[in-house]
Amino acid sequence: MRVHPSVPLLVALALTACGKTGSETNSATAADTAPSSAPAPPTDAQKKAILATLPTAYQGADLDNGQTKFALCQSCHTVGKGEAPMVGPNLWGVFGRKAGSAPGFTYSDGLKALNVTWDAPTIDKWISNPRGMDPTTKMTYLGMENPKDRIDVVAYLKVVTTAPGS
Repeated sequence: MRVHPSVPLLVALALTACGKTGSETNSATAADTAPSSAPAPPTDAQKKAILATLPTAYQGADLDNGQTKFALCQSCHTVGKGEAPMVGPNLWGVFGRKAGSAPGFTYSDGLKALNVTWDAPTIDKWISNPRGMDPTTKMTYLGMENPKDRIDVVAYLKVVTTAPGS
């Protein structure tokens, strides 16, 4: 049986499209396929250090509750470094960033003109009632009434969007 000269090329292209060469197809591990830009999750000590940078009211937050409540936000927002925005902007590095300035996302004119820098109290106010801060926002989320839940979400967001040691 004779193989057409283009078959090896097509096989090589197919394997390249999968991101693996022939020798790697059966030996790739989870570490080999993990995104290289994803930082390791912070340790408990790093979480504590990150929380210490927040106002006192947020330092004793329940991060598990914050994660649970933030699940709704994840339908529109990504939080990992380098992740693409979705319906809403990526929130990596949101603390200390001027509203309406995340690269790669198109904001409403009202949000761009909001003239605030995101910090814990400002994010808390935003998630309590986004339209109260910017009536023109494209964000459809109506807000989170429970102050304790907002504290937990803000603290969780700080931990997952901040590189440990920064």
